[in-house]
Amino acid sequence: MGNAALRKKIYIIIHGTDTPAGRRFDVVLLWMILLSTLTVCLESVPSYRQLFNVYFRALEMVFTAAFTLEYLLRIYSNPRPLKYMFSFFGIIDFLSVIPTYLAIFVPSLRYIMAIRILRLLRVFRILKLTSYVENAQIIRSALVASMQKITVFILTVCALVLVIGTVIYVVEGEENGFTSIPQSIYWAIVTITTVGYGDITPKTATGQVISSLVMLIGYAIIAVPTGIVTVELSKVKAAGTVPAGPPLTCNNCDREVDKTDNYCSNCGNPLVRMK
Repeated sequence: MGNAALRKKIYIIIHGTDTPAGRRFDVVLLWMILLSTLTVCLESVPSYRQLFNVYFRALEMVFTAAFTLEYLLRIYSNPRPLKYMFSFFGIIDFLSVIPTYLAIFVPSLRYIMAIRILRLLRVFRILKLTSYVENAQIIRSALVASMQKITVFILTVCALVLVIGTVIYVVEGEENGFTSIPQSIYWAIVTITTVGYGDITPKTATGQVISSLVMLIGYAIIAVPTGIVTVELSKVKAAGTVPAGPPLTCNNCDREVDKTDNYCSNCGNPLVRMK
């Protein structure tokens, strides 16, 4: 088997989900991701780490070796390796293996490996959940369309908490725990988001009145971004931003295939899409 044929075969197995071998590979990969993430989470528990540290380290090395090999094979088999390396999944795949090697110098970094759970997003491709993907595209379009409005809203809130923090600093003063304007801004953010940690509280009557007004403003503010995104969602659905489009057929055997497939499930021929 030539080098080009080998790369193509590896590509079909690793990057494709429309062949039995590719589907089996992805299912095994998903289970490994789940087990790897579970291992990292359990290792963070002190009692478990003390009893099973050797086993955790061994599993960590096995998973890292497997994911490293998979990452290298994805680069090797991809006709455009740089495009894959800098794609969303390419970056996530890289981040899932690099913490183990960095942990040699900074041990605490190994817990960042929990980012591997993001690789489970591949399940949408594996299970062919077309309707879920289309709905995700609708939500994405709505978020992009509302980005400017949300940005203006966030800047307005930032200006508001700056003003409120400055006012409460002047009213309460350092003797009541508001030792600086930045700390007063922190209090304003905690209050206006209705989190209410309670580590800093106004002591004067004027300060308590201001707090009550800030809390009421907070309830009104929470509804604003929700309304913005809801309106954009309605616009996207009404405009039909994600059309269904014509069916895709294989140019070799003329069999109808899934639009998300890269290879024909009948003859294995690469699918050609019209630009």
